[in-house]
Amino acid sequence: MKGFFNKIIRVNLTEGSYHEEHIPDNLYKRYLGGKGLATHLLLAHLSPNTDPLSPENVLIFAIGPVTDSKIFGSCRYGVFTKSPLTGYYSESYAGGKAAEPISRTGYDAVILHGAAPYPTLLEISDTGVVFHDAGDMWGLDAYEAEEVALDRVKTSQRKAALVIGPAGEQMVRFAVIGNDRGRQAGRTGVGAVMGAKRLKGIVFHGSKSRQIANPELIDRFAQEILKRGKGDRAAQAYKRYGTPQMVSIMNLVKAFPTRYWSQGSLDGWERISADALLGECKVRSKACPRCFMACGKLSEVTEGRHKGLRIEGPEYETIYAFGGLCLVTDIKEIIYLNDICDRLGLDTITAGNLTAFAIEAARRGKITEKIDYGDVEAIASLLQRIARREGIGEVLAQGIVHAAKTWGLEDIAIHVKGMEPAGYDPRVLKGMGLAYATSSRGACHLRTTFYKPELAGIIDPEQIEGKAELLIEYEDRLIIFDSLILCRFYRDMYGWEQLASIVEGATGVRLDKDGLRKIASQIIDDTRRFNLREGLTKAEDALPVRFHRDPLPETGKVITEEQMERLLADYYRCRGWNPKGIPPA
Repeated sequence: MKGFFNKIIRVNLTEGSYHEEHIPDNLYKRYLGGKGLATHLLLAHLSPNTDPLSPENVLIFAIGPVTDSKIFGSCRYGVFTKSPLTGYYSESYAGGKAAEPISRTGYDAVILHGAAPYPTLLEISDTGVVFHDAGDMWGLDAYEAEEVALDRVKTSQRKAALVIGPAGEQMVRFAVIGNDRGRQAGRTGVGAVMGAKRLKGIVFHGSKSRQIANPELIDRFAQEILKRGKGDRAAQAYKRYGTPQMVSIMNLVKAFPTRYWSQGSLDGWERISADALLGECKVRSKACPRCFMACGKLSEVTEGRHKGLRIEGPEYETIYAFGGLCLVTDIKEIIYLNDICDRLGLDTITAGNLTAFAIEAARRGKITEKIDYGDVEAIASLLQRIARREGIGEVLAQGIVHAAKTWGLEDIAIHVKGMEPAGYDPRVLKGMGLAYATSSRGACHLRTTFYKPELAGIIDPEQIEGKAELLIEYEDRLIIFDSLILCRFYRDMYGWEQLASIVEGATGVRLDKDGLRKIASQIIDDTRRFNLREGLTKAEDALPVRFHRDPLPETGKVITEEQMERLLADYYRCRGWNPKGIPPA
């Protein structure tokens, strides 16, 4: 089938061996690539009830049929496994320059089995797999490890390194996989799975290219999107401000999570906004390959105690997690904490949430730790101890469910299925409540990005009737994004018609909206089946009690249990699931 290599590679780290497998066309027609193919492979190759940190778990890297093509937004890869943070389905995606070298190895997916007997650096190319001893790399931070990995693998071909930091080595359950010095496959703990396999990094390179079904169609489509993008207001806003533009928007609608989810706006939010970043730091826009939005921001602190510090970021979610939840009201200090997390290999959303949770635990006398809101150095110290599992860092390294139970604070802990939400309070944006509750990987904003239609006035945030139907349409469309693997920020440019053109141009298969939604529904059902076999019940498709019980002081808003029950029942019905949330056989 055009657009695919029709093969994957399976690497056995325990034995130091590998072999290729052919993938038949019928599987691509049913699932496309990326998330669809990886979900099928997870169900096929992972036994139920496997310990996520055992050698028996599998780690899958996947790309889509438009990777390394002219399609804008296509320079991303996906990582799939069983999450050590939630115990359920795990997916995480990253941009940067890595996807193209991954594609040029000539595989649609790479599956890692077992665990290496010693710290290892893998080299995967179109000529096979090389196992390098990485004993001297163990303990390096993510930036150092990436530099060493790229230097160690000698090739004239373009290459990319995916690495873990100390947090991944220590199997912190929300460790990330990094590439391009600041790009992260950031949620669900994929870095911990890599660490459990004693894999410090993977370097990809090769010279293979996928055969596109209709290059002329792809060229024409890309030119049309580029023309549209030049005048698109959203694209220009991303290029100018990046994701930090959301700080002002969310504070204005009083849905900016603050003081560990007890408020909906932050006094002094202007000091951590996009304007503050541009005004107080030297900022340059950065684009991934095949992208004209350039949402990435290379930020350099030009004065103060962190003068000279340079990072890619901070993104909105990092600003909310440390700025809002932890009350750090200086953008330069958030950059400092962002840099610590990136070097250690920690997911900033979970790290910020857990830090704020620890602050609440200290304030309530549950722990003796000297840490409080706005105390940057205490927060920085805690991040180091989490990554090294020292003191209370050992408790927090195991995630919010474990920490809440250990400290007797389950009634205030904010999470769904063991993963914390992003920076959109569902007491205001009620569709995000449904998005968090039903996401297969825990409280996730990216499966539907439903904050967008609620903020844009496409549907009233307070409306319940018809909300599940619209959310499912967004979710289905973005499932196709993840199977092609496309950047979310092209969601307003790639509707169903555009996605159909992309699929036809890449694969030669003609699909209308109904055909694409059928594929999306199959993938959604399969991720649900994965979670059900791991013990998921309807009871876990629920929000933290505080969202029902504790009104936001600025607005008095909650999302009631009755509203959630209605949204959930509508979601199950529209998905064709039974009242217990079980898909048809």
